[in-house]
Amino acid sequence: MPTPEYSVEMELNPPSTELEEYARQHCGEDPDTRLKAIYELRDIIYERGECTPHRMDDEFLVRFLRARDFIPQRAHRLMVNYYQFKEENPELFENVYPLDLRHIGDANVLSVPPYRDQNGRRIFHFRMGCWDPKIISVDDLFKATIMALELGLLEPRNQVLGGVAIFDLEDIGTQHAWQVTPSVAARMVKLLLYCFPVMTHAIHIINHSWLVDKMHSIFKPLLNSTIQSKIYFHRYDVTSLHKHIHPDHLPERYGGIWPDYSYTIWLDSLTKNYYVVKEMLACGYNFREKELCPIVVKKLEEENIKLT
Repeated sequence: MPTPEYSVEMELNPPSTELEEYARQHCGEDPDTRLKAIYELRDIIYERGECTPHRMDDEFLVRFLRARDFIPQRAHRLMVNYYQFKEENPELFENVYPLDLRHIGDANVLSVPPYRDQNGRRIFHFRMGCWDPKIISVDDLFKATIMALELGLLEPRNQVLGGVAIFDLEDIGTQHAWQVTPSVAARMVKLLLYCFPVMTHAIHIINHSWLVDKMHSIFKPLLNSTIQSKIYFHRYDVTSLHKHIHPDHLPERYGGIWPDYSYTIWLDSLTKNYYVVKEMLACGYNFREKELCPIVVKKLEEENIKLT
């Protein structure tokens, strides 16, 4: 039986030969023309001046290309949207300390397990019934989601394969429905579908009642037909979910084999990884020295990288 205690092993190496072939077939990424596309995207950014990226290296630009079929013009539009979203929602990005979001993990609202689905994709679990709006604000949910997405993008595998999300609506009530206003719904849709270099292959809704119809009615007008085709409603039928995600890649609560994993354990594990902390600092996140592994702190000091 797997144990809930685990350490996050980020897969930070370049894509394998097998993954490169997948990227060629499904993301339009050809190793022979990759640099040409990166240079073209960089030229477009400079020429149009519609955004000012905090970095312009190949590794960063390729994230946006992979999310838009390696078409530089589409990747540029995504990048502009990415930075516009940050400017329009500064409260979600300014003065954010990742470990201050531990209460979301403690409440089991959001988790990212160490295992993946049968296609090698990361799985994001949202248990919305565990969310107490009186304790956890909508903004904090956004902050935790954005941070999880940023962390996921550090792995080339995730950039190529994308991810899937499971929204468990068990125990959801009117207190939750009132929080999901049209503006909140629009902001979430904008983030996940139009403003972030991530490919969401499927969103699975499970353990839902009539209240989901009300919530879905808020989101539906904001979704095009392609996006709507990626959303699956399973009600209380885990066998329906199993048609998309094999039980070997699900927790026990959905008829799988794994225990529940805490978002908090994930956060704690990442503070021991120098590369991850450095990347998060570059994204504008802050850490306190006491929150990090001493070895990580020492390396940051050697490179004159500030924690805030």
